[in-house]
This record gives sequence, structure tokens and C-alpha cells, in this order.
Amino acid sequence: MVMVPVFVVFVLLSQMTHPGWRIAACVTFALASATDLVDGWIARRYAMVTSFGKVADPIADKALTGTALVLLSWYDVLPWWVTAVILVREFGITAIRFWVMRHGVIAASRGGKAKTLLQVLAIVWYLWPFPPLLAVVGPWIMGAAVAVTVATGLDYVVRALRLRRRAGSGSG
Repeated sequence: MVMVPVFVVFVLLSQMTHPGWRIAACVTFALASATDLVDGWIARRYAMVTSFGKVADPIADKALTGTALVLLSWYDVLPWWVTAVILVREFGITAIRFWVMRHGVIAASRGGKAKTLLQVLAIVWYLWPFPPLLAVVGPWIMGAAVAVTVATGLDYVVRALRLRRRAGSGSG
């Protein structure tokens, strides 16, 4: 969360036209994403998973990724519909997490991890000042990210409904 404002400043300074500031924004985003990965690994490895962390970590992830997507769309680098699809999925899943929280936790799936990796890779690709020949790869990565985002969102909804159904039938 601490790196989000720094990232925002770098993107604003870059206006997505100045390569040096774009690189600074890209590196900041990549480092923030990497610290999230390391933090999660440490928490699981050393059994330091907390209730606070279960709530705060996804919020921090969404703050970083959501901010990046909104800024990329603001500067007309990424279509707004892409940002909307991803943010609706992310906030929808967060709401569903709270809806099923008292019935159990739905663990992150491999698809969910692939979704995060593709989103981060796509954002990094859009932020880095690639020459036009390489920049055209960004939309393909983002297309894959959107497809996996939607698919894993639907899978999460199905798993949440099953969890609620099982919890309802067990209490009756």
C-alpha cells in the first residue's frame, strides 16, 4: 500500500510519454507486486497468516492493480472497458469473499494465481517504454489476462455458491 502513492506520482510525472518516469513507474509497480508475492510466501511458509492479512492483502493488491489500470486508461493506453471488466470482477469477488466468510474461505486457485501473474505482466508491459514493434505484445498479454480474469471470476462464484449451499444444508 505504501508504494501505491509513489507509483501514482511516477505515472503522473511520466504522463505516459517520458521514458525515464515510465521506467520508474514500471519498476515501482513490479517491486510492489514482488513484495506482495514474497509477503504471501513468508506468511504461508512460517504460519503467520492472520485474519487482518487475509483482508488487507487482497485490498492492497486491488489498490495497486486497480490504480495502475485506471491510470493506463486515463492516459488512453488501455481501453476503459478492459479496466472496467477487471475492476468489476475484482470488487465483485471481494464482496463475495465477505458474503461467504463466515461459512469458510475459498482458497486461491491456480487460475487465480495465473490471473494475477498475467495482469501484472500486462501492466508492466504497458508501463515499460517498449519500441512499437514490442509494444504490440501488450494487448495480447492483456487479452489473456482479461480472459483468465473472467473465467476465474466465474469459477469463484460457482465455488462460493457451493460453499454457501453446503453451509446451509449442514445447519438445517
